[in-house]
Amino acid sequence: MAKRYHELTVAGCRRSLPILNLNEHLAIAGFVMLGDVELCTACARELAKVIPTDTEILMTAETKGIPLAAELARQLGMPYYITARKSIKAYMEDPIWVEDESITTLGKQRLYLTADDIARIKGRRVLLLDDVISTGGSMKALAHLAEKTGAHVIGQAAVLAEGDAAQRKDIIFLETLPLFAPA
Repeated sequence: MAKRYHELTVAGCRRSLPILNLNEHLAIAGFVMLGDVELCTACARELAKVIPTDTEILMTAETKGIPLAAELARQLGMPYYITARKSIKAYMEDPIWVEDESITTLGKQRLYLTADDIARIKGRRVLLLDDVISTGGSMKALAHLAEKTGAHVIGQAAVLAEGDAAQRKDIIFLETLPLFAPA
């Protein structure tokens, strides 16, 4: 059990986030939207107010961005959104992939899109979406994947910008989240 917590209010929702050591140099506040319907609904509502109005489709990476993408797509009246998968499944036809490196994942991983996903986003204006942007590695991988399909990336959005990402002017976010020294 975490001994330290960071208090966060985002989109009118207050949450107590456990501060977790990633390594001997860095700790992060654990922000998890999975299963939090109130938080997903409120954050999607606020993001809908600030994302580009010409967004045609949302794209996120498995796993933590999925409930946010689903709720934002629902609120915007979009019939679907795209999820880049972290592994190939038996039902995935002709997948394409890129490598991804994230602050919360040890080592490199791959992100995959299926032929159906590619057909849905080719030539469309795509907004990349995640729960947290920190180093930007996952967003770079998503952008590369979208561009490989012929999609036009028109922006990047997240609920939180963590650490140095809070200084970036090229991303949309609702609140900032600091990084912490390990305990």
